[in-house]
Amino acid sequence: MSDEPEANHTPSQAPGCEFDADGLTLRFDAVIAGEAAAIPPVVDRIMAFVDEMRCAEGQEFEIRLAVSEALANAVIHGCKSDPNLQVRVCVECDPARGMLIVVRDPGSGFDPTQVPSPVVGEQIFRGGGRGVYLINQLMDEVRYTRGGSEIRMRKRDAGPGTGEREK
Repeated sequence: MSDEPEANHTPSQAPGCEFDADGLTLRFDAVIAGEAAAIPPVVDRIMAFVDEMRCAEGQEFEIRLAVSEALANAVIHGCKSDPNLQVRVCVECDPARGMLIVVRDPGSGFDPTQVPSPVVGEQIFRGGGRGVYLINQLMDEVRYTRGGSEIRMRKRDAGPGTGEREK
């Protein structure tokens, strides 16, 4: 048994992350308990993987923040901070095409179109509610599947000499 509980694989409780048929293959797959303390260690492992694969270089801040927000949302909203529930995170990295990150929780999901903008009206003064907005600003593509209980985020490599990433 691994001494890192966030890496335990239990397919019966958290099904694997299937990637699109565009040639990406799974490279990193972890299951974490539905508690906030499980987030930083797995984010650190993901970032070590990103560094090792040299994927989306120069965009590590955006990736770290988006992954942290997606995992926090999955733990808080999907698992209701219940450590007996689990969140799965899968990452594929291809230096030529960037990376795909999938976070899936066991919750009932949500409709992202119903999340109010945190930069409009009274929402500006709220203490929270910025995760979905930040993820959408930081990642190149964001898609919610499985009724909102799964988020698929893609970050493309800016590439040498481009000066700016594609959106």
